[in-house]
Amino acid sequence: MVVVSSVVMAREVLKTHDLAFASRPKLVSIDIIFYKSTDIAFSPYGDYWRQIRKICVLELFTAKNVRSFSSIRRDEASSLMQFIRSSTRGVPINITEHISWYQSSITCKAAFGELLKDQEKFIGLVKELVKLAGGFSMADIFPSIKIIHVLSGLKSRILKVHKNVDVIVEDVINEHKMNIASGKKGNGAFGGED
Repeated sequence: MVVVSSVVMAREVLKTHDLAFASRPKLVSIDIIFYKSTDIAFSPYGDYWRQIRKICVLELFTAKNVRSFSSIRRDEASSLMQFIRSSTRGVPINITEHISWYQSSITCKAAFGELLKDQEKFIGLVKELVKLAGGFSMADIFPSIKIIHVLSGLKSRILKVHKNVDVIVEDVINEHKMNIASGKKGNGAFGGED
């Protein structure tokens, strides 16, 4: 981590030497979770990252696409507010849990057109991955010492949870393929309305 505490150093980091600071650190957990860092958030800065960013800007995050999901956001926000309003007065509610459900519902409905069958299991697995990836790992400090990966057990735990996430996502993809083959149209990002 580099702490920049002056205007002169900020200019050096953000302008003069920006390419040296543009990439994310190479972490074992991130490499596993994000398929060798091939996503937009953790892929190294370069041609591949620029191409993925271009696809996201031109295809996924257009104003039209963002607007097309406004009803999903509105419905889910309304459901969340209705739940909070209807909860018994004086009885505590776990707002973090409900915000997680809210975020997951919006994402699933926008991407797949519906909630996942295993929505609660999926949320739990994602929370576990975030917890595992966010923790301290000696293997990330000394990546060349492979025995640390085995001794810590972190890599095997992440692989196990990641495999369970992949099973859920694979089911969604297979279901979508079957819907396409049978002539059904989805309403999510995969083959939604044109």
